[in-house]
Amino acid sequence: MANALYDKGREFCLEGAIAWLSANIKVVSIDENDDVPVLATDDFLDDILAGAREFTSGNLASKTSTDGVADAADLAPAFSGASGDQFESITIFRDSGSAATSELICNIDSATGLPLSPDGGNIDIAWSSAGDRIFKL
Repeated sequence: MANALYDKGREFCLEGAIAWLSANIKVVSIDENDDVPVLATDDFLDDILAGAREFTSGNLASKTSTDGVADAADLAPAFSGASGDQFESITIFRDSGSAATSELICNIDSATGLPLSPDGGNIDIAWSSAGDRIFKL
């Protein structure tokens, strides 16, 4: 797989279900040995097995959407005191408070440091400074 938007995530954005700037947007690490995200069919967080969801960040801050490019402040730390299984990707989602209604937006599995084996320390996420930042619609 490669960094990509979930098909339903694109639909949710285009239909206005996800308001990037005002929504509670978070990151979850995914242990793909337990469950591999399916970009074509997964739509809500509960489509990713709970056991595969290792760590969840707080809300992204300083979000922007200039020219259809999603960006936010780096997460430092994204995950505090992280230990456990290796994870192969991260998924960005809108947190509704319930996994059954928290829309999946994109999955990132090709980035510096991935896959990552947590060692009990903090894990930071620094978003790309390239033109597409986190993702581009």
